Amino acid sequence: MMLAMEVPDIDELEHWHFELTESACNQLLDLVLAGKKRATSSSLLSFQAAGEEIPKAGDLSVITNWDGVPRCVIMTKAVRVMRYGDITFDIAKLEGEDDSLESWRRSHERFFREEGAELGYSFSEDLDVVFEEFEVVKVLEEVLQR
Repeated sequence: MMLAMEVPDIDELEHWHFELTESACNQLLDLVLAGKKRATSSSLLSFQAAGEEIPKAGDLSVITNWDGVPRCVIMTKAVRVMRYGDITFDIAKLEGEDDSLESWRRSHERFFREEGAELGYSFSEDLDVVFEEFEVVKVLEEVLQR
């Protein structure tokens, strides 16, 4: 469900995309636009490596496709930092990607191992994960590429 609210100029908001590959990025974006993906998880170490604060409730940001085209504005509803090994299926299913905790763990372990190789950390069950629940507050019209 989309909130009816006034959204500030999107150029003023943080822009970001999901995942480390074009295909995965755009698939996850499609899940958001379809209303199935209402959360995301990131390593706390990725925020620290970038010198960024973790999101907080009420934050607005723009999700883009792989090419950087803004597709929607989301508002963070809740954020919790927890051990990877403590994430349950009740939490993981909010991401709208998997039908089981095992499937969620496989895909997220792969992601965190690849990200860790890039950022210089090693994956473990003790990895601190930033779990962010969000709501789409505005869908942006797709810009046709010519």
